[in-house]
Amino acid sequence: MRAFAVGVTTLTLALAACGGEPPVPEAEQTEIPEELRQAAPALGEGALAAEGLGTPMAERVATIGIVNKRNSLTREIEMKPGEARRIDDVVIRLSACEKTAPWEDPPETGAFVQVNVNARPDADSEAVWTRVFSGWLFKNSPGLNVVEHPIYDVWVKDCAMSFPGEEEALSAPSAAPRPRASAAPAEPEAAPTATPAPSPTSSQ
Repeated sequence: MRAFAVGVTTLTLALAACGGEPPVPEAEQTEIPEELRQAAPALGEGALAAEGLGTPMAERVATIGIVNKRNSLTREIEMKPGEARRIDDVVIRLSACEKTAPWEDPPETGAFVQVNVNARPDADSEAVWTRVFSGWLFKNSPGLNVVEHPIYDVWVKDCAMSFPGEEEALSAPSAAPRPRASAAPAEPEAAPTATPAPSPTSSQ
């Protein structure tokens, strides 16, 4: 793991020296430890999972971002509820994802995730898996819940799902716009002036 991180850092510095940008790395799934293979727990009364509205939970796809603060390596992973993915020393399990309908305001996207990190409690101990977060993460309100860890940061980026009538609502024509008032009021037309009738001339 350390050799991989050093190699990535070296490659990043080399590309930076050449004036190029390093390619965005793809998330690579590795083997999940046996002790973390248990089923995900129930979401509880506060869960937003509404099976009767929109795409069924099992068919939704969440996009989760993860960054290693030591080397600034950022990755994105796509997961369905019930899946778990391991990235280096982090295992992320997704239980659910939700988002508000397009016609609701304000918009919000959330995901219920569990984050487990493999690390040593101290210098004299072996590395153990520790759960550092379990709860909802919100895209538009990140301050409500955060993953507090000195090395890794995890956040939700999207929840791919649809709602009944979504296409009709988005394609419905908007109300006809009101005519814009002109910048200056039009000047009233001058009233026609009456032409006086010619006076009769006396015959000579």
